[in-house]
Amino acid sequence: MSEQSTPRVLSCMQPTGDVHLGNYLGALRNWVAGQDRYDAFHGIVDLHALTVIEEPGIIGPQTVELAAMLFAVGLDPERATVFVQSHVPEHNQLGWIMECTVSYGELSRMTQFKDKTAKRQNEFISGGLFTYPALQAADILLYDANEVPIGDDQRQHVEITRDAAIRFNHRFGDTFVVPDAVTPAAGARVMSLQDPTAKMSKSDDSGAGCVYLVDEPAAVLKKFKRAVTDSDTGADAVRFDRDTKPGVANLLEINAAITGRSPADVAEDYEQYGALKVDTGEAVVATLEPIRTRYLELLDDRGELARRLRVGADKAREVATATLDRAQRAIGMLPA
Repeated sequence: MSEQSTPRVLSCMQPTGDVHLGNYLGALRNWVAGQDRYDAFHGIVDLHALTVIEEPGIIGPQTVELAAMLFAVGLDPERATVFVQSHVPEHNQLGWIMECTVSYGELSRMTQFKDKTAKRQNEFISGGLFTYPALQAADILLYDANEVPIGDDQRQHVEITRDAAIRFNHRFGDTFVVPDAVTPAAGARVMSLQDPTAKMSKSDDSGAGCVYLVDEPAAVLKKFKRAVTDSDTGADAVRFDRDTKPGVANLLEINAAITGRSPADVAEDYEQYGALKVDTGEAVVATLEPIRTRYLELLDDRGELARRLRVGADKAREVATATLDRAQRAIGMLPA
């Protein structure tokens, strides 16, 4: 196994819909900050997206758009390895080895499989929805990742990856780095502007509760002005209380994440919801507009985007090829 003087971190995202404010404040901003502290690998996992995409001509454009956004928020191809999963065929190869390493019982206990299939009742359910934790394990193990930043909903996936690595190492010898799940420094927990009890999500049917990084400034301001709060008109109406005032708390948390303050401190500046909504919307616009501008510039320069992704794929394959070869030799497979 390769020795890392700098901890290697892997974080990935599926190209399934536009990136929103919750993605940025909760994860992407941390990715950008981490590229100088870690040996950072960031994958656009288009193979995983195939579990839900069933129409032609969608996955490629969405992959390009996500790549443009990752670079627009500040990821630098010279400081971080940004790659498309399908451009590194070692993912598929190690993915099969991982399918043969994890058990049916382990896969059947995965909470996300149960949740996703429940939502797709009476629809086509891909076998990939069942087996994708094995491919995800390969994604992580290919790069000798020391740390995998996660939210609570991803903890099971790192646990099954650790179990697979330990099991493989026990059977075939010391081969894989056993990764640690780490919880990043708290990013903002961004909730829907229309239903502040639910996380901001791409699946918001109306779009009114979700602020996308590609939204025009007027659209962003409109969404914040229409954000759900409550009917409280007391002197302390603007206060940070997630339990009893989720809509107000959401606005305060977003404002605090943008301005670098605490939600409680932000609350002290306001007596009315209207001013809080306007100021929060304007602060978000000021943060997102340079990102949106850069994103559109990159989409207009497909040659530069392709170059950056080639750089990332080459760097990723250099590591992935060595790891796959190590695994195949440990098993005792016949070399090509």
